[in-house]
Amino acid sequence: MTPSHPLGAPPPSGIRSVLWFLPTTGDSRYVGSEVGARSPTFEYLQQVARAADALGYDGMLIPSGRWCDDPWVCTTAVAPFTRHTDFLIALRPGLISPVIAARMVAALDRLTSGRVRLMIVPGGDPRELAADGLHLGHEERYALTDEWLTVLRRVLTEPEVTFEGTYVKVVDARCPYPCVQKPHPPIYFGGSSGAGLRVAAKHADVLLSWGELPEQVADKVAQATRLAGELGRTLRFGLRTHIIIRQDEDEAWRDADELIKYVDDDMIANQQTFYAGMDSVSQQRMSSQHGGRRDRLRIGPNLWAGVGLIRGGCGTSLVGSPANIVKQLAPYEALGIDTLVLSGYPHLEEAYRTAELLFPALPGWTKPDPLRVPGLRAVAAFADPGRSVAVTAR
Repeated sequence: MTPSHPLGAPPPSGIRSVLWFLPTTGDSRYVGSEVGARSPTFEYLQQVARAADALGYDGMLIPSGRWCDDPWVCTTAVAPFTRHTDFLIALRPGLISPVIAARMVAALDRLTSGRVRLMIVPGGDPRELAADGLHLGHEERYALTDEWLTVLRRVLTEPEVTFEGTYVKVVDARCPYPCVQKPHPPIYFGGSSGAGLRVAAKHADVLLSWGELPEQVADKVAQATRLAGELGRTLRFGLRTHIIIRQDEDEAWRDADELIKYVDDDMIANQQTFYAGMDSVSQQRMSSQHGGRRDRLRIGPNLWAGVGLIRGGCGTSLVGSPANIVKQLAPYEALGIDTLVLSGYPHLEEAYRTAELLFPALPGWTKPDPLRVPGLRAVAAFADPGRSVAVTAR
């Protein structure tokens, strides 16, 4: 694989791609509190994006949902301030036409010279989806996602598409201007249910898992690998988690406890009741890591579930010294995990801290050259074997 970031070349094996997170829901030094809170102004988001770009992160996850600013607008706002980092843009199938989405993807891929990746998020909260106008149950949602991705991929690669499914119907659909990346930008997918893994096996390039225990991730990887193999496809795998990395192990755990210092028992109870109303298997698996209890937060030697007490979605964090976090990552790497999508509070400072402490600890990682003059890449990244990528060099 061609390195996706010219400043930080990934090692030949193990973790070879590290992404950061753009906090379009706002940022803070603490979860569950307005103390130290930061609004997601475009000026602040540009600071975070500039940091990720300069520090050597391969990309940034741009989230989607009722609590987030629009991922397309946010990406377009910060992209001109970057030169290297990719944008992993979360998409919720069914909220817009796959044909319109294809044109947006192609336009942004050209605007960024091939720096778009797609994060498909079918959604796990019926209440949130209903608020956005989508009224489907769990299995129906994945059936829609299958059709939606089928049309999206075809429109990005074929001159004209007619398709009639149960949920998606298009006639003579087209995307007049192509993507830079061929055949299209890489597709990431998040899901743990049988329906989700089947869709991932059919359409995804990379399956992301939240930071569960290695044995739990192993089962998911095995199922997805088998399903993809039955279709003659292969998948890559990634881990989406928070990170609290410090030079000293004890300092890291103190800062983990500090992160939830304003979270009280009533807040935990209310949030856990709310999450119980979701039909997301991934969210159910995440909540089961701690069961809403403060005495069950250390779920692995350097894996902590504290964020999940009060936040939905990704609720676990890698916590510890660089050496111990790399040790915690080893069993995931043995499963084939080669990508990390990380975040930390607050995201600006923790982007620097993570790059300074984690990158040098990853075996084979090349330190970014701070004197390198920024410029467009001669070769864009994420050119998996068999995928041709053309980017105009400057």
